[in-house]
Amino acid sequence: MKLLFIGSRLYDDVDYYVREKNIKSILTESNENAINLDLPDEVIIVPRGMEEPKRVAIEKEVDAVVPLIGIDPPLMDVAIMKEELEGEYGIPVIASDVEAVRLTSNKINTKDFFQREEINTPDYQVIESPEQLELDFPVVLKQGEGQGGKDIRIAKSQDDVEEYFENFNQALCEKFVEGSEISIEVLAYNGEIVPLEPIYKGETTLEGTHPLNKIKTGPLDIEGLDKKIIQETAYKVAKGLNSDGIFEMDFMYSKDGEVFVIEVNTRPNGTRYLTTGTCNINSLHELINMAIGQFSRENIEEKMDIYYATEIPIGNYNGEKPHVPLKSFEHDDFIVHGPEGYQRITIRAKSKEKLDELVKKLTV
Repeated sequence: MKLLFIGSRLYDDVDYYVREKNIKSILTESNENAINLDLPDEVIIVPRGMEEPKRVAIEKEVDAVVPLIGIDPPLMDVAIMKEELEGEYGIPVIASDVEAVRLTSNKINTKDFFQREEINTPDYQVIESPEQLELDFPVVLKQGEGQGGKDIRIAKSQDDVEEYFENFNQALCEKFVEGSEISIEVLAYNGEIVPLEPIYKGETTLEGTHPLNKIKTGPLDIEGLDKKIIQETAYKVAKGLNSDGIFEMDFMYSKDGEVFVIEVNTRPNGTRYLTTGTCNINSLHELINMAIGQFSRENIEEKMDIYYATEIPIGNYNGEKPHVPLKSFEHDDFIVHGPEGYQRITIRAKSKEKLDELVKKLTV
């Protein structure tokens, strides 16, 4: 089996699994100084864009293509490549299609999709001037495109809205929901949809604290909330998108007990380590299973196991050396991830007591 991977930044997450499966790995990367270039069997430096990866896939006669792309801008190009490689050459590309990317890469399109599919989402409106705002404060102001909290502001007054419009001529305005932030990964391939374990990402704040700066935990345990509601709603969203790959969805559980879907991404996400730690399913490994014909709900359920896990921002980790493979929970302990200065540690154990012991030991 021969697979083409696109992008090296996330490749160390899958390298040991690729070797375990005896897969020949070819990787294309546009940055000759990128990390992880020493890991695949073959590396080909290419210009930005998907034309050269497409050519490599055809010339190397790969069995499938697995894009490892964790940012939004290239996703539409990947989707177009998927249509061409699958339609003209019969080479599977394990990624979302054009329509799914169109609906999820722009937050306004996503809101329209939620309305059409009758999926509960906070009240919102799109405005082109501050005077058009009709929602009560506080509101969340967003741009249609962007990720990682970029261009998002919580407005507490009309003055805040007017200040926001000094830099933008349009805004998606969403009612601020006070409550718990939740994330869930959903895997989908050939019509089979598998929601994984929901993750708790902390409480909302009027200061707009970014999730990367919060302590996150799994499995989800919020008084009054049945996690099945999150999983069933996530399944409905994925079914409506009717595409392949990873879907990462953000939910809110309000103080008055209402569940809202906030947004959807069609790419690997920042909570994947905590998801893996919590339920023993690595979403990037499942992309490979899709590529080699080993993905199914039954296979996932056989591997699934529930642990207690937490993810803590630590800046720079200076503790004991992680076990090899570095991105594996093989020893049921911890993974360190993220760039220097912004590192996080994800820790797991089979009991809350053991987890507390590991947290104290590793984060002193």
